[in-house]
Amino acid sequence: MPSAATHPSSASVILSPTPETYFTSRPPLIFPTSGYHPMEKHTSIVPPVVAPTAVSSQTSLHLGLPFIPPYMGVKNGAMAADSREGVNFAVAGATALDAAFFEQRGIHNPYTNYSLRTQLNWFKNMLPSLCLTSSNCNKLLQSSLVLMGEIGGNDYNYAFLSGRSIEEIQSFVTPVVNIIASVINELIELGATSLMVPGNLPIGCSAAYLTYFKSANKEDYDPTTGCLIWLNKFAEYHNDQLQKKLNRIRKLHPHATIIYANYYNAAMRFYRSASKFGFTRGALTACCGAGGLYNYNSSVVCGNPTARACDDPSLYVSWDGLHLTEAAYRWISKGLLEGPYTTPRINTSCLAVNAKYSTMTM
Repeated sequence: MPSAATHPSSASVILSPTPETYFTSRPPLIFPTSGYHPMEKHTSIVPPVVAPTAVSSQTSLHLGLPFIPPYMGVKNGAMAADSREGVNFAVAGATALDAAFFEQRGIHNPYTNYSLRTQLNWFKNMLPSLCLTSSNCNKLLQSSLVLMGEIGGNDYNYAFLSGRSIEEIQSFVTPVVNIIASVINELIELGATSLMVPGNLPIGCSAAYLTYFKSANKEDYDPTTGCLIWLNKFAEYHNDQLQKKLNRIRKLHPHATIIYANYYNAAMRFYRSASKFGFTRGALTACCGAGGLYNYNSSVVCGNPTARACDDPSLYVSWDGLHLTEAAYRWISKGLLEGPYTTPRINTSCLAVNAKYSTMTM
């Protein structure tokens, strides 16, 4: 199954908690998402492959901010923690829910037992080193936009891969949304006043999901996009429940600006009209793979010596069947910052020319 690709959440300064949210060049605080998909069979002999930068990284570039150094690099002393650059706490394969939730249900995560709560704890432990005093930390959080995810995809991926029914997996949505809400509330209590919370991507359009759940029933597919209808409906259900929870948080914390980032609709544009966005090689076929209808094979993933990458990834929506290409992520980022795909809308017209502040991601 496709991974909810690890997208570090980013936080940028927001000046006005109004329906038109204004950005300036301030430090983004990012809570990353999960990285590898459980269908990927990673081994130590597979050569490294340069993966596309995700939405949060493209957003940082759009705002003139630097790439965010990884937490482990900072922790191990390989990189310096700097409040002007921030920290990325993303973990490949991470889930929103703790590992115990899945273990109790016989669902195995072969990549990591780190969860969103773990990432939050890392963030809280590192925060004093970035701002030294509680007063300065409060100011840092107040002048940052916290990007929460996108996270939650792997919570469902591992269950789908285990052959669980859609009914059982749908029952996971409430606890997934609840833990995201819990972390948001805790960040607000720490001082955060502006948070962007992405929904899930249309997984029914992923080359990996399309391959894994290939159906002989034409009615399972959207005739306009070729995506699997039932999987996209599941993603929409998660997003609907998340938005309802965000509305409750807004009422609980009226001083905070909670922005919903509609990754789903921002991405669906490609699948409906791929060529309009320059994706002339289509939206469903992966650029890098080992053949098959969607150029995806879970046994021969991108990076395997027998897999091949296309000549021009910018002509594709899908990079490896699990993650999108940089061109696709760039369009999503542009749709969030300049288009109609956030609630409330973001207005970047006040963006400062020089972005000199930090980004922290979880």
